[in-house]
Amino acid sequence: MRLFFRKTALPALLAVVMLTACQSKTSSEKMAADSTTAPVASRFAAGSFGYDVDFLKKTKGALLLTAPDNDSAQVVLVPALQGRVMTSTAGGPAGRSYGWMNYDLLRSGEFKPHINPYGGEERLWLAPEGGRFSVYFKPGDPFDFAHWQTPALIDTVAFEVKEATKTKAIFTKKASLINHSGTELRFDITRTVRTLGRADVRKLLGVQPDRGVKAVAYESINELKNTGETWQPDTGLLAVWILGMMNASPTTTIVVPVQPDGSGKIAVTDDYFGKVPADRLRVGERALFFKGDGQLRSKIGVAPASTRGVAGSFDGTVLTLVRFDVNPRGQYLKSTWERHKNPFGGDAFNSYNDGPNETGSQMGQLYELESTSPTRALRTGERLTHRHRTFHFEGDRAGLDALARAVLGVGLDEAASALP
Repeated sequence: MRLFFRKTALPALLAVVMLTACQSKTSSEKMAADSTTAPVASRFAAGSFGYDVDFLKKTKGALLLTAPDNDSAQVVLVPALQGRVMTSTAGGPAGRSYGWMNYDLLRSGEFKPHINPYGGEERLWLAPEGGRFSVYFKPGDPFDFAHWQTPALIDTVAFEVKEATKTKAIFTKKASLINHSGTELRFDITRTVRTLGRADVRKLLGVQPDRGVKAVAYESINELKNTGETWQPDTGLLAVWILGMMNASPTTTIVVPVQPDGSGKIAVTDDYFGKVPADRLRVGERALFFKGDGQLRSKIGVAPASTRGVAGSFDGTVLTLVRFDVNPRGQYLKSTWERHKNPFGGDAFNSYNDGPNETGSQMGQLYELESTSPTRALRTGERLTHRHRTFHFEGDRAGLDALARAVLGVGLDEAASALP
């Protein structure tokens, strides 16, 4: 069954966003099997977009968008989870579902300590995670896992649906957070998600996909409006942080075009969870290559002056691209769990590969493509805005290769052979 949400009254929209709970299993690696052995009432196969839409309708609620010029290009959002994009497809309800979802947790209805990793291929977070401006650690708490807590605002809280049409949804939320320095920050959030047509894709990427290539694309526009006192650089600033969880595979390679910064260096951070081994990360003159196989917990970051505002991944079948706002001279907040001497020397782009943690458990078979906005001191009423676009392409390999070369500067064969 296909769902379409056109502009309507808010009560009608909220009636659609209904929450139910089901029993869950415990292992994230059983997700696909769970979907097969204990299916939801769906005529679509597990792993398909239609299956995931039916699943979300029964657990957290679903709001469906379609491209303005192609009804097979679809995106499903969940207002109950901050208007995050849970998954998308270029092939209609029976097509492949691109986003990673934590079926167990979504079914359970439970709230976990520290974070609820529901998944979703494009969600809103706030930076910084660590440091004296952090909104993930209470004032005076040490920067360790026992004291780390994702704010409910960007974890479990529902956003209001201000508007919804076939191609666009607008979500809003009034917020107040106290950072690690004890400063209260009050602000309004406005998040707009809209699907993109072929003309938009051509304009944003500078290339038109071949007719043999299926595509789905969308953008989010994320705005913070200061409703309190002026934000001060010595007591607390915030930034928009967008994270996209994608399904990992043994053949997934993440490609990030890079360039030298003002000092002639390519500024890459490769030791968030210990230094990334050389067989999993290679930094070249034009691009870096990073494994997205879901087998080793690792993370990289690229400084604003060294990123080109675009990144991608290829798993042998699907080419995923992200394009995002970047200011090479902007101030970017650091998120490492420590007190920073320079809190404004952070990354504009990050990629995370999941894997077993110290306890042997992990979220799932996933990797992330992330972007962060620069920060600045906002006076009362001033706004900070960040745009992030996501594109998935599937189909003719020659057409995918042409896209990768045009946007990433790297062909698919080079990406596939860049790492062992």
